[in-house]
Amino acid sequence: MPTAFDRVYIEAAGFHLPGPAIANDEMDVYIAPINRISGRIKARILAENGIATRHYAIAPDGSTTMSHAALAAAAVRDCLNRARTTLADVSLLAVGSSGGDALMPGFASMLQGELGAPPMSTLSSQGICAAGVTALAHAAQGIALGGHRQALTVAAEMPSRMFKQSRFAPRGYDSDFDAHFLRWMLSDGAGAVLLTDTPSGRGGVRLKLKWIHQQSFAGDYPVCMQLGLTEDRSTSFLDFPSCSEAEAAGALSLRQDIRLLPHLFDVAIHEYVKLVETGWVQPTRIDHFLCHYSSAKFIPVVEDLLYKAGLSIPRERWYSNLTTRGNTGAASIFVMLAEFLDTRAIKPGEQILCFIPESGRISAAYMLLEVEAADAPMPPAGRQLRDTPAPAGSTVAAPHDPASAPEPLQPLLLQLASLWQDYRSQVWRSPVIHKLVSGRFDVAAYRNWTGQWVPQVREGSRWMREAVASLTGDYAPLAALIETHASDEQNDFMILYQDYQAAGGTQPLDALRRNPGGEALNAYLHALAATPNPVGLLGAIYIIEGTGQRIVPALLPLLRRQVALPPAAFRFLEYHGANDEHHLARWLLAVELVLTIDPQAAAAIVATARRTAQLYLMQFDHIEAIA
Repeated sequence: MPTAFDRVYIEAAGFHLPGPAIANDEMDVYIAPINRISGRIKARILAENGIATRHYAIAPDGSTTMSHAALAAAAVRDCLNRARTTLADVSLLAVGSSGGDALMPGFASMLQGELGAPPMSTLSSQGICAAGVTALAHAAQGIALGGHRQALTVAAEMPSRMFKQSRFAPRGYDSDFDAHFLRWMLSDGAGAVLLTDTPSGRGGVRLKLKWIHQQSFAGDYPVCMQLGLTEDRSTSFLDFPSCSEAEAAGALSLRQDIRLLPHLFDVAIHEYVKLVETGWVQPTRIDHFLCHYSSAKFIPVVEDLLYKAGLSIPRERWYSNLTTRGNTGAASIFVMLAEFLDTRAIKPGEQILCFIPESGRISAAYMLLEVEAADAPMPPAGRQLRDTPAPAGSTVAAPHDPASAPEPLQPLLLQLASLWQDYRSQVWRSPVIHKLVSGRFDVAAYRNWTGQWVPQVREGSRWMREAVASLTGDYAPLAALIETHASDEQNDFMILYQDYQAAGGTQPLDALRRNPGGEALNAYLHALAATPNPVGLLGAIYIIEGTGQRIVPALLPLLRRQVALPPAAFRFLEYHGANDEHHLARWLLAVELVLTIDPQAAAAIVATARRTAQLYLMQFDHIEAIA
């Protein structure tokens, strides 16, 4: 959960963007097309990302106009000028970035040297978009614990040097889409924030840092955005005989796997839901929402997810400068905050929520700021870290009053979403999936997995039809929906069995056996289906179909890369990744029907979903144990 602060304030925020603003039609002068498809990719990306101008610290001839450290130093000077203070009053420098001008020493040390700053504590936080927030959390904790009175946090990015046409010469000016993509997305910039426990209150207000929350899901997902690995992520640039060979192999190209991006927003919104449920965020109290999205294409994605959760923040409260400043990675949220404070008049009592998703290996960060009157009482300085919400937040029993929720399904969907988030994370960390994510999967592992899965899938339509026979009275329409679903899936096991055979499986269909987790899940579902009106089984369908629609699509590319089999060997996974979304739409209709008849059925649906998730995980856990 978030780390809360009682007496940490933002005294000032500054930024620096190098050179002139570069319009879309001027980009080729700085990062020229590398081959015949560059123009098409550029047109597509720019049409979607909504960026009109950006800044580069390189000249048209490719030469560097200022170093990365100098770029960060310019933002520091702007911040200190706004605060009317000097480096002599700062005792901690925390810097977040994807990397500086040198691989070592740390970027904070290089920035301290660039500034000619006096001796002080430093921290270099390496990451991508959330690296600046991680550095900010360290600085805030230093002030909260009484170790520092003023601390500087800086975030800076300078990717333009990697996008120059000359960088692609060792590859014969050839590039995969994932490396092409970011050339038209990222640009240069730096931002800085000065934290203090003794705010000046200039302008009649103080800006308090209420809390910071950063959560990484790197243990759940493969790498999404990276520099230093080959396209298949199997080999580090350090493993090549020489740097030139690493560059020729594409290991020094900055890449993003856009196929994993939907998972980033799924995870991030689930974290937001948890913050609301536990009282850290009250959506109706958010006056300004500073959202770092890398492309305007993702605005409706975020809006839609918030709406479905019933936790929307009105669009007129959103703030972004992506269109004019571009995507500057870790620096974006600091540049955004500085420009927001420059252009908006904030008032006491207002709350500012900042959201920073990071694609690197999937993480999300949030921070909440609150405006206070300059003469408002302040708590005493000293040790002040808290790990529980403020009393006002803790009295909120749920994010919604069910009577005023925009949809009758909202409370149930919120509970299921929270349950799903924990289940999804554990699935990704199960032995079989972790082996796949780590790049250690092979044909034998795939054959073992499908061989244990076939008999489980075979039972799906059987327990659903048992449930149909147990539904009576008002639930007849539900029985019809489930029967349709069972009919759709009754022969799916044969597709999976053929995949097993394509992987070299030789066991007859009837000789394949479920593992202990599969046996437990099967027994539970059949037993529940035999009870009168077993509407709780909708919770089981939520987990099972959700696995197919949300988890399987991310596994399929990994399997295809690692398992030397033809496309026909993955027909089951491909089919479910494409069709389970329609099944989930049918599920939503079924839930609405059930809650209309009996609103109390929501508890049974959640309880069954929880137990099904536990047993499905047991099935995943046993796959590697039985070979």
